[in-house]
Amino acid sequence: MTGFAEHRRVATVALVVASYDEAIAWYVERLGFLLVEDVDLGGGKRWVTVAPANGKGARLLLAEASDEAQSKSIGNQTGGRVFLFLETDDFARDHKAMLEKGVEFREAPRFEPYGTVAVFADLHGNLWDLIEPKR
Repeated sequence: MTGFAEHRRVATVALVVASYDEAIAWYVERLGFLLVEDVDLGGGKRWVTVAPANGKGARLLLAEASDEAQSKSIGNQTGGRVFLFLETDDFARDHKAMLEKGVEFREAPRFEPYGTVAVFADLHGNLWDLIEPKR
């Protein structure tokens, strides 16, 4: 299929968090992400995006919960399933660095047909895969 679809990409994924500043600190200090944008929108709202330092992949929009319904989804945006996948070209290097920074892994590394992988939790308990795909 050709046409408009080939010119699109997933650019940003919203992640509901309890606090902008707490989330910024966690993603920058623990995962080594860059703070890309932090724009005051007024009324206590901000447009905050972080992204891997290499600039590859989607950005995360850190969206501070503004009501009870949003607060209830913090840490469980996918009903307990892995939510996001952080791809690396060197699993051992990044796994070690993340452990040293206090990232909580929920399992030992696994060697799967598709690559080396381990599940970790972000500051609110959302599950991620750190994965080095087989090429």
